[in-house]
Amino acid sequence: MSAYLAKIDDFVNTLEKDALSALAEISQQKVFKKGEFLLRQGEICTSSFLIGAGVARKYYLHDGKEITTELYFAEDLAISFESYVMQQPAREFIQALDTVQATVTNHSGFLDLKKRFPSFATLDLMMTEYYALWLEERLFEFHTLNATERYLLLLEKHSHVIRYIPLTHIASYLGISLETLSRIRARISG
Repeated sequence: MSAYLAKIDDFVNTLEKDALSALAEISQQKVFKKGEFLLRQGEICTSSFLIGAGVARKYYLHDGKEITTELYFAEDLAISFESYVMQQPAREFIQALDTVQATVTNHSGFLDLKKRFPSFATLDLMMTEYYALWLEERLFEFHTLNATERYLLLLEKHSHVIRYIPLTHIASYLGISLETLSRIRARISG
């Protein structure tokens, strides 16, 4: 996955100055405090959030329970994909789990940029491909790794920030109960 991110980064570095200036005009740096929502269920996702620092999560409510589907770390793009693409109300929430610094880019402004600068249509496609690759990898992990392996993989990839994430969110993200996560953690540390 990091190889594809490097490919995107290389592409961005080839963009002409006019295109980068236009992108800066429709983007802003924003800080979200712990617990603050980047997006609420029922709102339309009118912006993308490129996480610069911090951790956020995407979740939805099911039978009164919060189900965490995604965790966003530095260099991740946080969006409600269906809401963003279809410009319809989101089914999920995106919430900062600690202080999150993000570049917030306006959706309609980005659509205009794609018309003015064809390179942004390519960038949009690359970002969509990256999301599809991430999703495919996550599904593969869910179907081929057991709960302990999924937890160890999460630790391996994000050990520097995992301590900021409440265990209930980690368990939900891994698709296991809090009790199962506690047993896994006890086995690993013991």
